[in-house]
Amino acid sequence: MQFTRSDFPEGFVFGTATSAYQIEGHGFGGAGATHWDSFAATPGNVARGENGALACDHYHRLEEDLDLLAGLGADAYRFSTSWARVLPEGRGQVNEAGLDFYDRLVDGLLTRGIKPAVTLYHWELPSPLADLGGWRNRDIAGWFADFAEVLMRRIGDRVWSVAPINEPWCVGWLSHFDGYHAPGLRDIRATARAMHHVLLAHGRAIQVMRGLGMSNLGAVCNFEWSTPANGGEAATRAATTYDAIYNRFFLGGLFKRAYPTEVLVGLGAHLPDGWQEDFETIAAPLDWLGLNYYTRKVIDHAPGPWPNYQEVEGPLEKTQMGWEVYPDGLRDFLIRTATEYTGDLPLYVTENGMANADTHNTPDTARITYLEQHLGAVQEAIAAGVPLHGYFTWSLMDNYEWALGYEKRFGLVHVDFETLERTPKASYQALAKWWRA
Repeated sequence: MQFTRSDFPEGFVFGTATSAYQIEGHGFGGAGATHWDSFAATPGNVARGENGALACDHYHRLEEDLDLLAGLGADAYRFSTSWARVLPEGRGQVNEAGLDFYDRLVDGLLTRGIKPAVTLYHWELPSPLADLGGWRNRDIAGWFADFAEVLMRRIGDRVWSVAPINEPWCVGWLSHFDGYHAPGLRDIRATARAMHHVLLAHGRAIQVMRGLGMSNLGAVCNFEWSTPANGGEAATRAATTYDAIYNRFFLGGLFKRAYPTEVLVGLGAHLPDGWQEDFETIAAPLDWLGLNYYTRKVIDHAPGPWPNYQEVEGPLEKTQMGWEVYPDGLRDFLIRTATEYTGDLPLYVTENGMANADTHNTPDTARITYLEQHLGAVQEAIAAGVPLHGYFTWSLMDNYEWALGYEKRFGLVHVDFETLERTPKASYQALAKWWRA
């Protein structure tokens, strides 16, 4: 790893990230059922029908995993909390064992000198709320705000940062229009409502946490650079639509109190009544914005109804996910976001990494190269004046990769999913040497 801490601004935060359902093991500790459990139990939805019941058993191996973070030299650890672990029914009765677990997690991080960076929700919706319509139901904004209050009354005095919802595009579009994630819908009306309500829930949670006297509150969105497949007008228009749906819809709601016209062409008729009035809540002031970035997509025109785009294979090197390695997109997103949306607001790269077909003794050079390339893009963005304050790799350990099961490995630490033995990879060792220097 050809970097030192002195190559970055003073106080720049380095860390790594995980999510609750992907590592904790959801089959114990009093956690309630989630829509991911039922989605995974439906044949054809998830590779080999795998689920997060055991995952990496982080729930029982917490101390071991916190020691791995300390050995890495991470300044901060970005983790998510499970709504269904804290409130098994999504509302009402609290599972004290769930709150106790997050108490131990936060205290364990602080004992090791690591900043706790919390994401309240990373996709595991309690099943009883899914039964009531989930993200299609406007009431979810209030349910989510109540969850935020229950959890933050317990740990909010000790956490470094909080973001309400990870990657709203995945919660809204990927899950309700593409159908690739739970609840697995392909319904344009459901999509419009989910995409709006996820932002409304974000805003309500921010309001609740402000009311508790909390600070360092932000949002985390995912981004994919959109490149036209050719120089034609149709491909350019298709790539612009993809960019509007994936990237500009959520930034527009959070920072401009408006949705892009290219999205309203398709979703406008399906948004809930009075949706424009919700921007006062959605655009609640933030202390930072997090960007999750992995790849770009090459987009061409597609016949048929809106949105009239299709992905085509690009020419660049691919990761195990089939995603192109395109570090320039990270630099360009950081610059564009600061220029067009956030100004002087602190930005963080809250996820960046690659999946590779690792074994416990893989040299791991591809991941090291990927991280070096993207850290180079980070430096270019900083040199261009972007107020970037930190960088988090995805992920601490190999884990449950949602609809792809346990095959795709993003971790700095190899996990044997038969024995659950953890083995730090060469990328872990390279970062540890640098971060602990």
